[in-house]
Order: sequence, then C-alpha cells, then structure tokens
Amino acid sequence: MPLNLSPFADVALTSDLLAALITDHERAVKPRLETFFRYFRNPIEPAPAGSSGGSGGRGYRLAQERGLPARLTGFVERSAANHQRLRREVVIENDIGWRIQAMVDFLFSRPVKLISRAADPATAAAIERILDAVWERSGGASLLADIGLLGHVYGHVDLLVRSAAPAPAPESGANEPESDPPAPTTTPRSLDALAAAAADLVSVEVTEPTRAIPLLAPGDYRTLDAFILHYTRAARTLTATPPTNSRSAAPTSTRATETITELFGPHAHQIYLDSGDGPQLIVSEANHVSPGTPPVVHIQNVSQPFAYSGVSEVEPLLPLQDELNIRLSERAFRVTMQSFKMYLAKGLDGFDSRPVGPGQMWCTDNPDAAIEAFGGEGSSPSEQAHIDELRQAFDKQSSLPPLATGVVQAKVGNLSSENALRLTLQGVLTRTARKQLAYGRGIASASTLILAALDHAGLFNTSPHDRLVRVEWPDPLPAAPSAAAASARPATPLAPTTDEGVI
Repeated sequence: MPLNLSPFADVALTSDLLAALITDHERAVKPRLETFFRYFRNPIEPAPAGSSGGSGGRGYRLAQERGLPARLTGFVERSAANHQRLRREVVIENDIGWRIQAMVDFLFSRPVKLISRAADPATAAAIERILDAVWERSGGASLLADIGLLGHVYGHVDLLVRSAAPAPAPESGANEPESDPPAPTTTPRSLDALAAAAADLVSVEVTEPTRAIPLLAPGDYRTLDAFILHYTRAARTLTATPPTNSRSAAPTSTRATETITELFGPHAHQIYLDSGDGPQLIVSEANHVSPGTPPVVHIQNVSQPFAYSGVSEVEPLLPLQDELNIRLSERAFRVTMQSFKMYLAKGLDGFDSRPVGPGQMWCTDNPDAAIEAFGGEGSSPSEQAHIDELRQAFDKQSSLPPLATGVVQAKVGNLSSENALRLTLQGVLTRTARKQLAYGRGIASASTLILAALDHAGLFNTSPHDRLVRVEWPDPLPAAPSAAAASARPATPLAPTTDEGVI
C-alpha cells in the first residue's frame, strides 16, 4: 500500500525518502546506540545452547563480555564428537553504570522549578500551576530522571509534546489580528480544575533515540523539518509457529509483532501500522500542538559542533571499560592457576601416597632427595599499577571521582568544610552546571510548547511572551545546616568610625 504523504509535501518527505531514512537508521545508527545502552546496563544474557554454561559455568553471560579477546572468552574445540565452546573464567566490573547514574543524580537529584516570565503576576501563577500539573501527570521526577539517563547514555534525547484533542474549528473573523488574550481565572478551585484539564489534554513524552529519526533542514542541521518514530512492538494477536521436528504434537502459538511508524511534520501527524501485510494508515490529523513546527524539543547532552546528535558519556569510556575487564580477567585467571601450591619430590619413596599437610615430615637416606614447591600467588606490582591507572583514567574522562558516591579511598583533605568538598568535586560540578543550561533550555522549550498547545485548543489563552519560562535548578551540593543557619543570622552592625578611629 503506498503511503499518503501529501501533508508532508512542504518538507519534501516522500515514500522513498522515508524508506531510506529508516534503512540508514536501522543499519548504522541504531546498532551504535544499542551498544552504548548495553555497556551502561550490562544486562545478563542466558548462555547459548551447547556452550559450557557461560562465564565460569554460571549459565549466563554479561553484555560487556563482547569486548574481551578470544584468549579469554575461549575457543571452539573442533572435533567430530564434540563442538563444545571452552571458556575461561572472566571478570566484569561495570564502572560505566555507576558513573552514569551518579551524573544523573547530580543533575536531577531534586525537582526543578519552573518560573513564568509573564508580566502579570496572576497569569504567571496560573502558568506555573498548569505546567506543574502537566509535567507531574507526564511522569514528574521519574520523567526528568529518564530524560537525563537517556541523554547521558545516547548523547541526546528528544521530548515529544502530544495533544489528546484537536483544536476547535475557527470561527468567522479568525484571520483578523488577535487582541490581547483574556486573563485566566485564578481562583483556587477554578485554577485546580484548569490545571487538571490541561494535564488531561497535553502530555510530555520522552523518546528513545534508537527509535527516533530526524529529518533535518538541508541548510541547517539545527532545524527539524519532520520527526519520525519507527519501532516494533508485540501485538495482541497470536501466530502459529510450525513444530521444530516431526515428533512435535502440534504447532505452538506465539505473539505476533507489528511495526509502528509515526510521522510528525509542521502541519500534520500520521501513524502507520504494519502487521505484515503492509503499512496501514490509522491516524491522520493536523498538528494541534505547534502548527508550523514539529512538536519536538531536541536536547544535546554535551553539544557537538555541526551535528544533530550530542556527545554520549558512555562512548569515551568504552575502551577503558574493555581494558579494565581484560586486566581483571587475566589477573583472576592467573590467581586461579597459581592459588594452589604444588610440590615436586625427587628421591623420596611413597611421597605420592602420603598427604601433604602442616607438620608432615619425610625421611630418606638418599642425599640427592629434595622437595621443591612452586605455584602460589606472586606479587605483580606492574599489573596492579596498570589497573590503578585505568581507574584514574576513568575519573579523568568522566570528571567523576569515586568520592562523588561516598567512597573515600585515601586522604582527601578536610572534608568537613563545604568549600573543600566543592574543590574535590569541581570537575563534576562544572560539568553539571554546563548540562543544566542544555537540559534547562529543553525543559523550558517543552513548557512553551505545552502552553502553545493549550492556547491552540482554546483551553488557556496566552501570548507568545507569556509562554516564556525560566528553569531554576537546585544546588547539587546543598549548604550544610550550620552554613544555612549562619546565612540566616542577621549581620552584626559595624561600629561608627571617625578619622581618628572608633567612636
């Protein structure tokens, strides 16, 4: 079935271009982004059938094992009777996971506050109440944490503002210049009802970059002409699976899958459903959120010049994580092979029949008899130094020392002082302040789209200037109670002085 993309003719989106965008995303972009998330999450995967039971016979494997060389992961013993995969015991220490979580905690550890820039105090109070209701209904603190997490892992994240109801039909004279919008009703009861109605009408949705495909303007990588969501989900229908062999009684039933493709343009929104028989158009409506631009806000975790995607916090840590896991696995293998002392006896009769233990003695008349012990764990200063240097490289690359999570490994000065703690965490605090600008701009832009959608629906009328919002961030390191009490204490007045000294 051909796609009806006539509503997107103004951005030159055709069926062939849409297919090419999806193909390029599935082939080049999505695998790279999935690698970032797998290294961050490091999920447990069942060991494949016919293997030796995974790492160390535990029956599972970890995602970060893909970065280990073949000398650690094992080899295939090719013989006519056995194709079993032999594996060494590996050690995986996920340093990426806790560092990303700590960065998100520093950024969204406490709720942010939205401050309206409307000139009228009553309008500003109503806007703040409505925005709080919409953001809270959309997920609140959990939504902000998801925004920060996806942005840190993938390098960027997109916020999609959806409207649940279309705008009313324009009345006669709608093309005339608009007058000043009426002031909202701000009595407590009506304001609460208005906020609840706004939360039912408009919502904010965070989109995962693995399923988001942007169509950028030809001459400006910062301008979004259209936004595409393409993903596969489990359907509510069953499909019959043929039996694996002739001895199976009957075919089994499994859940079918369906592919969803959503298109957001400057003036239209379409949803296509493909259950295997070709895409079927199930939704086609106008853009009720922000006519003229797609209702999408793009946030870069760390800005990257001349690129739509931002810089991921996971990507620069990938080689360090692989190197650390390799060295830890090699040390574990060496310790395992050398943890048992072995003895070589020469010129002793019956040595193999008597147990080796404390206080055990052997006597012989052979002057050439000897017992030599070998094996056991030996000191390897260079190996430990290399591992320590890798951990320091993690700290420098992420600007996040273990102290940020409460792990004190050495003398770090007098941490009873707030200034000393800030100096120790200067790197992560500076990076957090820079991210507050990017994420704060995105949250403010999404809030502006929310107010525009409410105005377009006729629920809450505002002017473009009234829709401007400022985000107020809490301090990642709040002042100690003693410092807060000292700042609240009234200042001591200075004694009056003369030219000759104190009066």
